[in-house]
Amino acid sequence: MANPFDDPDGRFLVLFNDEGQYSLWPEFAEVPDGWTCELGPADRATCIEHISSVWTDMRPLSLVAQMEAV
Repeated sequence: MANPFDDPDGRFLVLFNDEGQYSLWPEFAEVPDGWTCELGPADRATCIEHISSVWTDMRPLSLVAQMEAV
């Protein structure tokens, strides 16, 4: 079986968590605890484009806060 995350014809969700991290997630898979759906279902290219446009700082929010407190 091929990796479902690489399926160019698959339907996906864009998930995010409390740390401000994003994930491409196959539509058929259950959303893991701690993650919220922000977009989708949509095609893979749309989801990746969305993630690229909103997730410009890869640092977890807790690290950003810690660095700003110093």
